Amino acid sequence: MSKRPSPISATVDFDADGVQHGFLKLPISNDESAWGAVMIPVTVVKNGDGPSALLTGGNHGDEYEGITALLKLANTLKAEDVHGRVIIVPMMNVPAAKVGRRTSPMDGGNLNRSFPGNPDGTVTEQIADYFTRYMVPLVDVVLDLHSGGRTLDIIPFAASHLLDNKDQQRQALEGAKAFGAPTAMMMFELDAARLFDTAVESQGKIFVATELGGGGTTTPERMEIAERGVRNFLIHYGLVDGELAGPSQPQVYVDMPDASCYVQSEHTGLLELTVTLGEMVEKGEVLARVYDMTRTGAMPVEYHAQRSGVLVARRFPSLVNMGDTIAVIAEVVDSLD
Repeated sequence: MSKRPSPISATVDFDADGVQHGFLKLPISNDESAWGAVMIPVTVVKNGDGPSALLTGGNHGDEYEGITALLKLANTLKAEDVHGRVIIVPMMNVPAAKVGRRTSPMDGGNLNRSFPGNPDGTVTEQIADYFTRYMVPLVDVVLDLHSGGRTLDIIPFAASHLLDNKDQQRQALEGAKAFGAPTAMMMFELDAARLFDTAVESQGKIFVATELGGGGTTTPERMEIAERGVRNFLIHYGLVDGELAGPSQPQVYVDMPDASCYVQSEHTGLLELTVTLGEMVEKGEVLARVYDMTRTGAMPVEYHAQRSGVLVARRFPSLVNMGDTIAVIAEVVDSLD
């Protein structure tokens, strides 16, 4: 079934040379603004013919490393530095970013679980639809910058996915490595069907994702990785000139082959992590304990590693509920090719 045109309109001309700062405008009507709009900032930097890239952050509103890096890039990237076109959207989910939440306060929507979207759906679904049907077809490559937000802390890495199209998979993996984070990953998603990743990859485009920290904040070290990585991405795909800048130590390759990488809590209580982020663990090793907060004298429940590898992500808050991911373990490998 064909869909109606998106209600979102752009105040920039994606085909015009030069630097443009504008908005993607989504009409809304609510108690605060009867004839209002969600205003998603967008920058287009274009210089003649060449490859086209979409750089996105704020898919989740509490992941600040990507938002900050792209706001800085939008302020500094010049048309004469670009071969082709760079489209920068620092905050895809503006309503969530404004309140520092993972999901939108307007409809409770998780943008990265709303693709391919719906022009007749909620605000979040309408944003997803616009990116799926209008933004992604404009470009050749997409970089989506994530981190752990308020509830996770994650070692900085860039990632690609296993794909049926092996040439597409190869090009994405090369981009993930070129990003230059300390770690490059072949990532396994628990449920990929409604991700932005899948919406891009299903159109045959090259997609690279990152996780760059978390805890609902930024650090100078992680911002350096994010900014260097964005520039490396543009260099690698031929959009700007320059030499790739790698991490200070040799890049580590990790693989997430299946769902056993994720350790999820079956209890509610107080979480004690016994392994440091980035530390190697052995299968069967105690990763965490969850303490019953309703009484004393109750022994904690221990959680054990289901596989050997490196702890690449951990829950950030100490309070944990049933179903929360408390740890993610990935296998260190010699090569991802």
